Amino acid sequence: MIDQLNDLEVRLLNNWQRNFPVSSRPYAEIAAREGASEEEVINGFARLAERRVLSRIGATYCTGRAGASVLAAVAVEPEQLEKVAVQINSFAGVNHNYERSNALNLWFVATAADTETLDRTLEAIERKIEHEVLIMPMVEAYRLDLGFRVT
Repeated sequence: MIDQLNDLEVRLLNNWQRNFPVSSRPYAEIAAREGASEEEVINGFARLAERRVLSRIGATYCTGRAGASVLAAVAVEPEQLEKVAVQINSFAGVNHNYERSNALNLWFVATAADTETLDRTLEAIERKIEHEVLIMPMVEAYRLDLGFRVT
């Protein structure tokens, strides 16, 4: 896949995983630094997203510093997995929903403004999917730098 990226796309991936500009026109700032036009930068990121090289552009923050979040898992019959995943994804604040290959085969992260709202959301998810949701609160935080160079 990397060999199918143009030079600007490689630079966008390599240079903007960190320190993405927070301004009214971040793509213009990136364009100025990359020697491209704002439109070329926007289109470059759009192509990367269309080809699923890039999943999102957005901030990450330290869990527990703002709001509440929890890792959760559900044991779902394999034939119901896709349906239940869609139901879970319909709730605001649910992300990182993915299949695992064990008895607890559907995992997700749920976030909310506070623990009370998070608890209500998890209870609503259980009612909707008609499966018990196993809550796995964070015991110890690990900070990983998930950035990587494409080339």
